[in-house]
Amino acid sequence: MPGQSQRHAGLWVGGCQTKILLYNPDNGVTKNFMPHLWMFLLQALTPAGHETILVDGNTQSMSDAQLVQFAVEHGIELVGIGAMTRMIAKAYRVADALRAAGIPVVMGGPHVTEIPDEALGRNGGPRHADALALGEADETWPLIVEDAARGELKEIYTPTDSSGKERKPSLRDYPEIPWESLDLKQFNRIPSIFRPLIRHYGLEWETFHIVPIESGRGCPYGCEFCTVTGFFGDSIRFRSNHSVVSEMLRLKQRARGSSGKIAVFFVDDNFAINVKRTKSLLRDIIGAGAELSWVAQISANLLRDEELLDLIAASGGKWIFIGMESLDPANLASVKKGFNKPAEYAGVLRGLAQRNVYAITSFIFGLDHDTPGVAERTLAQIRRWPPVLPVFGQITPFPATPLYDRLQREGRLTRPKHWLDFAPFRMAHTPMHISITEVQQEVRYAWTNSYSPAANSLALDSIANEPAPYKISHLTSRFFFRGIYFPQKGIWPWLKLIAQNRASVWRIVKDSFTQWHGASVHHVVRDFEHGSVQAEPEVRAD
Repeated sequence: MPGQSQRHAGLWVGGCQTKILLYNPDNGVTKNFMPHLWMFLLQALTPAGHETILVDGNTQSMSDAQLVQFAVEHGIELVGIGAMTRMIAKAYRVADALRAAGIPVVMGGPHVTEIPDEALGRNGGPRHADALALGEADETWPLIVEDAARGELKEIYTPTDSSGKERKPSLRDYPEIPWESLDLKQFNRIPSIFRPLIRHYGLEWETFHIVPIESGRGCPYGCEFCTVTGFFGDSIRFRSNHSVVSEMLRLKQRARGSSGKIAVFFVDDNFAINVKRTKSLLRDIIGAGAELSWVAQISANLLRDEELLDLIAASGGKWIFIGMESLDPANLASVKKGFNKPAEYAGVLRGLAQRNVYAITSFIFGLDHDTPGVAERTLAQIRRWPPVLPVFGQITPFPATPLYDRLQREGRLTRPKHWLDFAPFRMAHTPMHISITEVQQEVRYAWTNSYSPAANSLALDSIANEPAPYKISHLTSRFFFRGIYFPQKGIWPWLKLIAQNRASVWRIVKDSFTQWHGASVHHVVRDFEHGSVQAEPEVRAD
């Protein structure tokens, strides 16, 4: 068509081929256990003829100077940076270094969408980006790339309809991410120190990748502290079942063709927000043989459905993240999450445990009705439940959320721009009935007493009758979740952790041998009874 750039004979006609770096920053403290979907999605949406390179700061740690050197050596002409609030300080530093080297930077994500003037230097601070992609960038990213190739980058790109109103992209015509051909080496979750040993013994798990997939966007609940409704909206948009199943089949095929395993993280903010639709998707996954181990976020109130739980387990669901937040109904009501019913938590967790699905339970301390001792009160309840993988944090007011606006009106913000001085597990406002220091102590107490060697041993006691692989998976998961607050960086911290839990590790080793040995004896007896073993056995007592 006239006026359109065309690719012909390997040359970019009507424009310039651009080498693009898509960079996801870490925050220098915690490490994400899976790659972010936005990088792969934008790579798939990049117009033909341009080249994209992906770097995740969580898996390829580089200083600002090293990243600039990397970009220069690879001839990068445009950098796209996506960042949530907790990573924005690092994102700004990286963007400043790249721009100082003469490389244009476009930034996107929830944070810059809510306060674009900060990234553009319009609020008195320094400018960090040449351009911003506000909101969901599915439609605007191809325009950004084409404008950059022509040297005509605009300051702001927002998806709008003909009347100028923000438009949310439909997910019905979803781009195909070529997982089967992408280089995922940087996202391998098997620590490098273990890989030679794994190869030596010819085991399958030389690689383990957790791959992000979305089946829908948006959430109607509008919890006071959450950024989801503000960014994705309160109306839900879904991909077709066929699109999701096809993606999982391609991932499953890749896993078969490599010496590794693949699990899926459904990154939907509430995977079962439409229970009828979720059941339909899970049935289609099972019907197509597309089952893979998967994890998703689902509200506790939606997990009362027994049929849904059956389909979760049958389709490969292994872990469900549940934002419980608090055991106090008054706290839940105060942050507009009254649909959570603490009295129902135990029943929901039993339903998951009966199907060998792990529950990742999230709690927030520092809510308006919390008082000292909240951690122990929470742990006392957790100890009565089937073993879960609890995570703890303090309430954080993110910019442009109803919570932030309320606390600002009440004059309770102590660090109004806390994201520019990121500090994990440190509050940014004054709680009502507990001090900031006490909240930090409560969070530490909860982590310490949830993942201590004694707590790990008790968790194994509660699943003593389960198969050995289930116990191995649970203990391993507890080691990794402990690392969220007490990160094990390097081989020596890992060895120390294993030594501290040697009683639990040895117990599982014994259980594994006993179950294997008992199963072997059982098979011999069964074969003898069926006449497939001779009455005069040739077993020697060597």
